[in-house]
Amino acid sequence: MAERPLHRLDEWAGRLLSPTPVRALALLALTSAYLQGGLTKAMDFAGAVAEMEHFGLTPATPLAAAVIVLEIGASAMVLAGIGRWLGALALAAFTLAATLLANSFWTMAGPERFAAANAFFEHLGLAGAFVLVAWHDLTLGRDRRTP
Repeated sequence: MAERPLHRLDEWAGRLLSPTPVRALALLALTSAYLQGGLTKAMDFAGAVAEMEHFGLTPATPLAAAVIVLEIGASAMVLAGIGRWLGALALAAFTLAATLLANSFWTMAGPERFAAANAFFEHLGLAGAFVLVAWHDLTLGRDRRTP
């Protein structure tokens, strides 16, 4: 009998979260940092190149351009539902690579280590969310008409 109220809550939550606008807003929220990052880098390309150089990535100019295309293009794929699984996996891989590069907390000490560890695990969770989006798109079917 204890399962019945939880079952009703499951049904209610499923109805609440199933509409297309909720999914679209959730996907927009998930990709928002990448859209913002890509657009910011595109508007300040010299700053994007300087960021690549800061992290020791060469050749910096083509890598900065590739990151802009990846962030905006993969986000658009996720939002539009065109190759959503591929865009989501690309963002997951990018997030994992970037967090390994930028948040290497294991090499730090003190407050810097604490902040970098928090950022590392937040980004790890974000990468996991993109893997879930890809999994959902591939296994539960793709409805190309809705986000």
